[in-house]
Amino acid sequence: MEIRPFRQAERRAEPVRAMPRRENVERNSTQTHRTTLMYKIFQGFHLVEAYHELKKSKRLDTKRLPGRVIKLAVAVITMLVLWNLPADCFGIADLTVTGQRLIAIFCFATLMWVLEAIPAWTTSVLVVVLLLLTVSDSSLWFFSRGSETQALGQLVKYKSILHCFADPIIMLFIGGFILAIAATKSGLDVLLAKVMLRPFGTKSNRVLLGFILVTALFSKFISNTATAAMMLTFLTPVLKALPVDGKGRIGLAMAIPVAANVGGMGTPIGTPPNAIALKYLNDPEGLNLNIGFGEWMAFMVPYTVLILFIAWFVLLRLFPFKQKTIELKIEGEPQKGWRTVVVYVTFAVTVLLWMFDKFTGVNANVVAMIPVAVFCATGVITKRDLEEINWSVLWMVAGGFALGAALNESGLAEQMIASIPFGEWSPVMMIVGSGLLCWGMANFISHTATAALLVPILAIAGISMRDTLAPLGGVETLLIGVALSSSLAMILPISTPPNALAHATGMVSQKAMEKVGIIMGIIGLTLGYLMLIFLGSHQLL
Repeated sequence: MEIRPFRQAERRAEPVRAMPRRENVERNSTQTHRTTLMYKIFQGFHLVEAYHELKKSKRLDTKRLPGRVIKLAVAVITMLVLWNLPADCFGIADLTVTGQRLIAIFCFATLMWVLEAIPAWTTSVLVVVLLLLTVSDSSLWFFSRGSETQALGQLVKYKSILHCFADPIIMLFIGGFILAIAATKSGLDVLLAKVMLRPFGTKSNRVLLGFILVTALFSKFISNTATAAMMLTFLTPVLKALPVDGKGRIGLAMAIPVAANVGGMGTPIGTPPNAIALKYLNDPEGLNLNIGFGEWMAFMVPYTVLILFIAWFVLLRLFPFKQKTIELKIEGEPQKGWRTVVVYVTFAVTVLLWMFDKFTGVNANVVAMIPVAVFCATGVITKRDLEEINWSVLWMVAGGFALGAALNESGLAEQMIASIPFGEWSPVMMIVGSGLLCWGMANFISHTATAALLVPILAIAGISMRDTLAPLGGVETLLIGVALSSSLAMILPISTPPNALAHATGMVSQKAMEKVGIIMGIIGLTLGYLMLIFLGSHQLL
């Protein structure tokens, strides 16, 4: 697919080109046509589009409607029951009306994210609105008073909830999305793929390693979904050329989601769970550990490289190549012009500033705004390009942040610490148990939703267990372990979009995915926690 990024009129999605031609269609200003004609600039966009269309068709399937209604009813009824139970039932001393409402909303969010009665990002928006209307200092008048037996408690500042949509971590993600869009418009992604894959030659085993390492590198700065779609597009001609009766093409197709999921762990912007964990680790009013972008990369990149080589070995053993050589040809050329130079230089400067944020003193969240300013001022990014930002992910993350802010500002977090004997729990049970719970949940629901649910609660527990957790690496092991565990959850096609895209190629069966996912999960969790415990116990985190 040819991409001409700086000439917007020529960029069109495949489905649009396939539509019947109509006169003056580009001049039509109706919202319907604007939505239909909204282009997708990422290489392999048609794979992502097909994936989302499949999810949409399942949601709209009338046969599934009763099941979705039941799931929604279970979540709503559970919330209402918890909302109206006597306060003594919760076992939390001096539980306020606001605190009880928060518990009910938190359980509602949990059930909605787990059952997926509606899209996960929609649940986040719904939760934010519930928080604003029922527990904030700008809530509806009949929610602004307590009862005869229960005090109202500390209301949450509505500004604190709304600020979650402009949290510095959200800005960090926006900077990452802008970089990804600019890289695609300029053809930098195609150029890097060509240059980086060339040294691996034509031997099948090395080509597999090349795709693993290059996919992982892209996923550190570009969304896992976009990375997987792009690399699968490059891989499609290869998969078709390989022998039908050989297992090698299964390994190649499976390499993309494995590398995308693992590679995303390498940077704070690689995947949302990383950013969620980092927010609570660096919260000035909480743990305040001040872990920088470069520090995160310093210990996570070597870990991901080790896991990727293990994945290469596992895939070769499970799916050996019948054809010993592969001819690889990647279509597309980088754009030429001064705007392309601007993209290259800005990309390099931004990444370097991120990596050395501790030396420069410029926070990674501030650095993220540099490409936004440069690209918008130079015309590299236009208002149409802003449509390509994955806003649903940002809203999903913001919803999780809003829950955490409400837990802290309402005082419920302190009450939970006082009421639940976290200090008596075994640190091994706490760390290993939370990792396994996260891994299990993330295989069936959104990785972001899993982290958004678990990290705020574990941050509360970690504060009360700092001394107990110290021999096993401290709170860092606890929270970073959750981010790590969620990214390693990839046993099913529904576990993560890259898995779904690979499964959609028809090359990867669910059984093969389960086998690879379980092996990589066991190996990744074991090595990951050993690394975190070692670094944390030696004060290297």
